[in-house]
Amino acid sequence: MLRTRAVEVSLWEAVLPPEVLRLSEELARVDALLDDPVFFAPFVPFFDPRVGRPSTPMEVYLRMMFLKFRYRLGYESLCREVSDSITWRRFCRIPIDGKVPHPTTLMKLTTRCGTAAVDGCNDALLAKAAEAKLLRTNRLRADTTVVPADVAYPTDSGLLAKAIRRIAVTGRRIQAAGGATRTSVRDRSRAAGKRAHGIAAKLRMRSAQGKDEAHAVVKRITGELADLAERAATDAERLLSNARRWARCCRRSTPRAAAPGGQRPDRAVGGDPSGRRADPAAGSRHHPRRGHPTSQPARARCPADRQGTARQAGGVRLQGPGRR
Repeated sequence: MLRTRAVEVSLWEAVLPPEVLRLSEELARVDALLDDPVFFAPFVPFFDPRVGRPSTPMEVYLRMMFLKFRYRLGYESLCREVSDSITWRRFCRIPIDGKVPHPTTLMKLTTRCGTAAVDGCNDALLAKAAEAKLLRTNRLRADTTVVPADVAYPTDSGLLAKAIRRIAVTGRRIQAAGGATRTSVRDRSRAAGKRAHGIAAKLRMRSAQGKDEAHAVVKRITGELADLAERAATDAERLLSNARRWARCCRRSTPRAAAPGGQRPDRAVGGDPSGRRADPAAGSRHHPRRGHPTSQPARARCPADRQGTARQAGGVRLQGPGRR
């Protein structure tokens, strides 16, 4: 059965001087904060409200857990310190003549409630801090523990296996896009992975003879991985060549865009076979086609020169020997 509040102040505490019962500033602020019943709600689902043996009051458990994590104490050290200190007894709501909970009782409560109750108390604490405008919830700093790990140095076998997997993935992407679909490319990723794991298994041998055998096996497997990578690279070159040939064929088979009116781009109005557009002001150097709707009327020809050629302005023409 869940209990949230402890017993009232005993008669012995009433006769003590106020200096002994006074809490420090930090403990007084925490004590006032933990008086809110919202911190008891996360523990309600783990207890029956009416049936069963009464549990340790939740306000006692919460305050003792605060002291444990605040001063980094174990369960036994915590119970011993609370028993010897009148101030901590006053903070934990334990009377002077009362009994401090046993360390195993606190352990069982922690195991029973688990991380769900702790997360609920943290959420309630953040909500109260945000409500009091003591915390901006858009940024939160978390204190975490960093565990060192070994550096994964690159090895020959690992790089070869990774290259084989990358070649297989890239080949599937090229064929999925429609390039070189009839070119057979073998996926050797599984074989490379098995050989790489075989190296790791052989390196676990600790005896001297086993180490020599392991080095020989590593050299042999690395050579097999190199052969697999070479065959994969050969397949990739053939696939890339066929994909490039397929791309060139696609570009050649793409039809040109037709000009308005169904005419070819090089036969458009006002253009020439080279594709350049003629300047209407300067006139075209090519003769307009006959019957073309935009052809200009032919100019009147000059009468033919009797001498056979037109005289050049200011020029002299010889008619025969001795003539000018």
